[in-house]
Amino acid sequence: MRLSPHFDLSEFTASQTASRLGIDNTPPAEIIAALTRVAQWLEGVRILLGVPIIISSGYRSPELNNAVGGSKSSQHMYGEAVDFTAPGFGGPRHVMDRIIDAGMDYDQLILEFPASGGWVHASIIKGVGRKQALLIDNHGTTPFAA
Repeated sequence: MRLSPHFDLSEFTASQTASRLGIDNTPPAEIIAALTRVAQWLEGVRILLGVPIIISSGYRSPELNNAVGGSKSSQHMYGEAVDFTAPGFGGPRHVMDRIIDAGMDYDQLILEFPASGGWVHASIIKGVGRKQALLIDNHGTTPFAA
């Protein structure tokens, strides 16, 4: 199911953990509406950066979110969050800088730098977002400094 010109629902629901554990990660209709908003926002990011976007995590059913150790209040469970990279543009820090500099709307942008690499976590809500930008790394969570 196409959510936008460049993004399909399957990109937001694919999960190796769900497949391995036999978890159904099919979102209900109200979640698909939220995922459509996120996909449309990603279309804007794609235009801004001029390169394709690679989604690493989108919707997570509550069972999947629990299995991957996600926050109990994760916006992924509501179809309002996506983790992504844009390797053709640059690293996650460059992606966040560009989104912030462009003044795009978002609820949260989080630059996540675990030991295995990094990505941008974006949450998009219905209405106006908080525009909260954070950095999460081995030292904890701090405000993101562009």
